[in-house]
Amino acid sequence: MAAWAAVYLIWGSTYLAIKVAVGALPPLFAAAVRFLTAGVLLYGWARLRRAPPPTREQWPRVWLLAAMMFLVCYSSLFWAEKTIPSGAASVLVATLPAWVLLFEMSILKTQQATPALLAALGGGLAGVVLLSGSLRTSGGSIAWMPCAAIVLCEISWAAGSVLSKRMALPASHSINAGAQMICGGALLLAGSTLAGEWHELRSPPLSAVVAMLYLIFAGSLAAYSSYVWLLGRMSPTRLSSYAYVNPVVALALGYLFAGETLSPRALMGCGLVLASVVFILKSKGPARPVSRTAAVARAAD
Repeated sequence: MAAWAAVYLIWGSTYLAIKVAVGALPPLFAAAVRFLTAGVLLYGWARLRRAPPPTREQWPRVWLLAAMMFLVCYSSLFWAEKTIPSGAASVLVATLPAWVLLFEMSILKTQQATPALLAALGGGLAGVVLLSGSLRTSGGSIAWMPCAAIVLCEISWAAGSVLSKRMALPASHSINAGAQMICGGALLLAGSTLAGEWHELRSPPLSAVVAMLYLIFAGSLAAYSSYVWLLGRMSPTRLSSYAYVNPVVALALGYLFAGETLSPRALMGCGLVLASVVFILKSKGPARPVSRTAAVARAAD
């Protein structure tokens, strides 16, 4: 339950924290600091507990996942949140379950597009569409390029999540998550350097520092390590249901801390989202043998 809470609730709140952070820091630099710091802490803690490091054969796979799930994904998300509201970003992320289902059907062949599952996915997306009306700002329309960047980010995240199920990765989920974040942070830092972001650095305000600390300790150390742990134990499509809950969390934070109102349309959307999540979590893919990687990971934990 703690792992689910981290993925559902903490990740839902990180969109607001990202918005605050990139308001004062260059986007790729902020993402790099977040994941490098979290990765070093998690990896170092796991090594102190004598968890074995990735093997020579595993490191290239870790770097590939880091490129897909951190460089592509978070450079797009942090850059997009420079110009669009955090709530709108969380709504666009709700396309994730559809992409995950598509990749799981085509690559893993461990999920079937049953009528019940499609109805659950469609219900969740409809709920998010209803929520989107409550997350608009008075500033007018939102530029299409940041929106397209977030959709690209979700495609890359979905592909990386599904591919990781076919890879022989470190048995310790802490080593696995920590190594991915270190590699991802290093790639983001290289991207920040190539983009010339170092010239934009200024002393950040306290709000940005607090947002970065929250992203490092809650959003990465707690939530991402929980995501890696859960991904080794269930279908990526079921796990991706968190993308439907994130806008609900964003809406709740806006209501509690930003003075936003809860309209009947928003409440109806929340109900559809929660119902879809229940159905997605109850859905079962076709039976398949547990891979050697998954068996080792379960034994290690």
